[in-house]
Parts: sequence; C-alpha cells; structure tokens
Amino acid sequence: MPAERPLGTVYVTGGSSGLGAAVVAAVAKAGGRPAVIDIAPPEDTSIPYAVADLSDSAAAERAVADLTERVGPPSAVVTAAGTDACGPLGEIPVDAWERVVRVNLLGTAAVIRACLPALEEAGGTVVTVASTLGLRAAGDATAYCASKFGVVGFTRALAMELAGRVGVTLLVPGGMRTHFFDGRTEQYKPGPDAQLNDPADVAEVVTFALRQPPGCEVRELVVASSTEPSWP
Repeated sequence: MPAERPLGTVYVTGGSSGLGAAVVAAVAKAGGRPAVIDIAPPEDTSIPYAVADLSDSAAAERAVADLTERVGPPSAVVTAAGTDACGPLGEIPVDAWERVVRVNLLGTAAVIRACLPALEEAGGTVVTVASTLGLRAAGDATAYCASKFGVVGFTRALAMELAGRVGVTLLVPGGMRTHFFDGRTEQYKPGPDAQLNDPADVAEVVTFALRQPPGCEVRELVVASSTEPSWP
C-alpha cells in the first residue's frame, strides 16, 4: 500500500480564524508546516503569516512571494478565506457585493496562480473551499452563491488542467461553528437548534486529502451535518 504523503509546507488562506485556523492546527498536528495568508495575523504569531486583503489579487500574489522568501515554497495550498454579504440584491451596496466575489473567487484563483510554479515542481496539492451553497442556491445570498458556484467550476476545470501534475481537491462544507455568522442580522444567523459541524472535524478531512500519495487524488468532498438544510 502506498505510503501517505508528508504534508510539507502548507499555505492556508483565511488561516487566522474559522475553518482556516482549524486547518492550520490540523496541519501542524499532522507534522506539516502551516503558513497563513489572511487580512489579520493569526492568534499564534509563531506561525508564519503574511497579511493581505484577498480582494486584491496583486496583494495576494505579494503575500505568496513574501511567504516563499521567508518559509520556502508551498507543497500544498488550502484556500479557506471567505466572506459574505447577505440580503436582497437591490439592497446590498455594490462594493460589498463585489467584494464577496473578489475574496471568495478571485482571491482563490490569485493565490493558486501565484503558487502554481512551486506546486508543479513539488507535485503538490490544492484544496479549494467552496460551500453547499456552491451547489444549491439560496435567496438573499446572490454574492455568496455566485462566488462559491464559481469556486466549484474553477476547481473542476483546474483539476482537468493540472491532471497528473498537481492534485486538486474541491471541499464542499456545510455550516460550521465559527465566527462566520457574527455581525449578521438575526434572520441570517443559524437558529438556536441548528446543527453545525465542528471546523476541527472538517479540517481533519482536509489533511486526509493532502496526505494522499502521488497519483491518488480525492477530487471532491462534501462534509456537512446530517441535518444540513442546504444539502442535498
């Protein structure tokens, strides 16, 4: 049976909070070396990080270059950064709506593009983070759905493009117990009886995908609570 792949250096976008922080912890626990790209530093500043607003593709590319210089090139990338703007399309300010697409979709593409030379040289792995709302739409979530449907399409196309050179996994998580829902009005928050996944459990699935031996890929993963309302 082929041996598991060592994790090596794993760049994690959105690694300062939520699922990203859980992935950082899981990578470190599994013997890898996480490095964070986020708009804010991680709580544990001993973890290498680069501060960048991922709505700016040039800033994302600079963050990758900065980390590469300080900690070395990535052997894997996990794009866990994400944001949202809830409400009817006509009521969300244009900048807020477009920022969701820039962070969730364009930021994902920018980081992966900047990491591609290193990933191809290492035969590395990419894990993108979409959402169950990247497969099933919901009202008052046009920006989020547009961005996450885009991540799904981008990732499936990328897997075809990089087949045999870089592993590509699409992660489709349901709702998780994170600060992602903070700051929303009550109507856009999970109800008191909502069953949400622990991000640490989802992060373990990410490391499973990253540790597959060369030539074996986990192409797509859906991880959701058994009562997730947006799945299937």
